[in-house]
Amino acid sequence: MKDNFSTQAGLYAQFRPSYPKEMIDYVVSQVADKEMALDVATGNGQVAGALSEHFKKVFANDISQKQLDNAVKKENIVYRVSAAENTDFDADTFDLITVAQAIHWFDFDVFYKEIHRILKPDGVFAVLGYGLLYTNAGADRILHDFYTNIVGPYWDSERKYLDENYTTIPFPFEEQEVPKFVNEFTWEFEQLTGYLETWSAVQHYIKQHNSNPVDLIRESLREAWQKGDKKVYFPLLLRIGKLV
Repeated sequence: MKDNFSTQAGLYAQFRPSYPKEMIDYVVSQVADKEMALDVATGNGQVAGALSEHFKKVFANDISQKQLDNAVKKENIVYRVSAAENTDFDADTFDLITVAQAIHWFDFDVFYKEIHRILKPDGVFAVLGYGLLYTNAGADRILHDFYTNIVGPYWDSERKYLDENYTTIPFPFEEQEVPKFVNEFTWEFEQLTGYLETWSAVQHYIKQHNSNPVDLIRESLREAWQKGDKKVYFPLLLRIGKLV
């Protein structure tokens, strides 16, 4: 798994959008027992923190110690530095395993073999994520150009799985039908630009050019933003499966 997020771990913790309670509650409702949960590639621990309200104990791992240093702290959450594909957990340990906005980085074959090993026979596996945000029409035109043309060449190839709404990832489970969710926020302009700066493509651009590409759109985006209602929407992605 590539570590594209240690550099901006502080920004990630501050500006990445959380998942709505109704989505987390829906995932949890699919799980019979609430003993043990694992959040893989937890990042800043958003999902781990939400799961800690429902499960007796939550484990969460990530390859980035910097991410874990900025993660949500709860008494019943245990963080570990490890790769998603190679954990030290015992077989048949978890009632629920989640991975949010990260599965596209994994070696699918190796990762799924590990999930089948550590998930309980009646456990649930859930993939969460979100697509490109949208807001008012003027800002959307600027954001789409930024996403596609300005930083488009700097996205890793794995980004295509998110562009395809996770519909093309392998999913060797008995898949469950799920409702659609959308996340809505009211953001100040600084929240919007802070979020853009968490993008891995933005960080790749900065490393190559020693300049921030968000600066190229900052003023035009600010002008368009001020004409809207400051609402932003994220289409949410969810796939839930059980062991076959």
